[in-house]
Amino acid sequence: MKNTRLLFLTAFVGALALAGCTVGPDYVAPETKAPDAWHTAAVEGLEDGEATLQTWWNVFNDEKLTELVLRSAEGNLDLRSALWRVEEVRALRGAVASNRKPQVGFSADANRSLPSDNGALGDFAPEEGFEADNLFAAGFGASWEIDVFGRIRRQVEAADAATDASVEAYRDVLVSLYAETALAYVNVRASQERLRIAHTNVETQENTLQLTKDRFDSGLVSALDVAQAESNLANTYSLIPVIERDLNEALNRLAVLLGENPGALHAELATEVPIPQEPEDVATGLPAELLRQRPDVRRAERLLASQTAQIGIATADLYPTFSLAGFLGLEALNAGDLASGDSVTWNIGLPIRWNIFAGGRIRSQIRAEEARTNQLLAGYEQTVLDALEESENAMVAYVKEVQRRERLSQAVNATQRSLDLVMTQYTAGLTDFQNVLDTQRTLLVREDELAVAEGLVVGNLVRLYRALGGGWDPDTARPPVPPAQTDEAGGAEAGSSAAAS
Repeated sequence: MKNTRLLFLTAFVGALALAGCTVGPDYVAPETKAPDAWHTAAVEGLEDGEATLQTWWNVFNDEKLTELVLRSAEGNLDLRSALWRVEEVRALRGAVASNRKPQVGFSADANRSLPSDNGALGDFAPEEGFEADNLFAAGFGASWEIDVFGRIRRQVEAADAATDASVEAYRDVLVSLYAETALAYVNVRASQERLRIAHTNVETQENTLQLTKDRFDSGLVSALDVAQAESNLANTYSLIPVIERDLNEALNRLAVLLGENPGALHAELATEVPIPQEPEDVATGLPAELLRQRPDVRRAERLLASQTAQIGIATADLYPTFSLAGFLGLEALNAGDLASGDSVTWNIGLPIRWNIFAGGRIRSQIRAEEARTNQLLAGYEQTVLDALEESENAMVAYVKEVQRRERLSQAVNATQRSLDLVMTQYTAGLTDFQNVLDTQRTLLVREDELAVAEGLVVGNLVRLYRALGGGWDPDTARPPVPPAQTDEAGGAEAGSSAAAS
């Protein structure tokens, strides 16, 4: 009879598990149709074709830039924090997944008690009163929730999507880190170029000052020319500390991005080299590729998937939960009797819990989860629009800065020719010194603007690659998984789930 009851209970539990369903909506990724092509004004001057995004820094052919970008991935502390956030979510996913398996625990107890003669059991007390008794117990308890309506399955589904979202957040930090490192490096080289220009102009203006002094000594010009030349030279000297400050800030910023102390790169980058040059052809790919490449878009979609599963978790509270519970142990009044077969005790049961009436709390919670889901859907669509906007703006900024640099280069060449002519005329006494001053000042301004534009062209191209989500490969990139992750902890399973995206 006992075996028959046990078989019946086992069959009933199995039938519940097989007949189980998963309540709540099944997630379907939103269909956000991207434009077939970029706006004409955005890509004018750019090339058609697939963009070089995974290792975009190589297009500049600057070995030091490539080295620093790779070093940033190893030392940056924000990236390390994002990686540990991934590991945290993976571990939490493992904790949620453990609910699918039976939970087994061990307990032991030893106590001595004396019932009150005047208490609830007083009517059963012997004439001489109750005596204190010992009770020793030890055993294993087990419980297993039978996921009939898919509450645990939805929890795991939400945790899987949340893990994927944390991976995309890590990738988003990686994309920004590579771009910020490159931008800081470009600022270093641009500042060094500006310093070179300032010092060159100082040297030219010192020669001009000496010329005015010689002409003054010869009685050819007044002291006004000497004073104006001194003023012009001092003004140029005043620009140097400002540029040196900018250079120092760029070097310190670059060091911190690499996870090093400020000042650590001053000696390493002291040797001046030209500003990196952009490639002749720059391709951007298609808008549809952007949605696959941008980590922030991918993260928004994964957060939406996780939240959709929360609706099913809330909906499952409308239905009963079934569990299988049991205990197997030993119990005796004397410790020496625990090893006896007569001390064996066990029980098995099928607890059922059902919130038949909760005052509308469960349905209100379902509506709240649905509202949160719609919020994230709108957020996802807004993220897509923001990504498209940022990308098109970055394209236009790059193209227009290239055009501006070309005009500035022409202006520098023309101003240099003007300076050569006006110096010849001044030396011959055919023009006054004011024309010399004006031309020298203009040349300094135009050369400095050209150096800034050179940095902006490369910087805007870096920003374009960042806007396109460059710096990783969607087909192969995955965050590192610490070797301590195990299947038992759910980590390896979570890791494969995160990498699948």
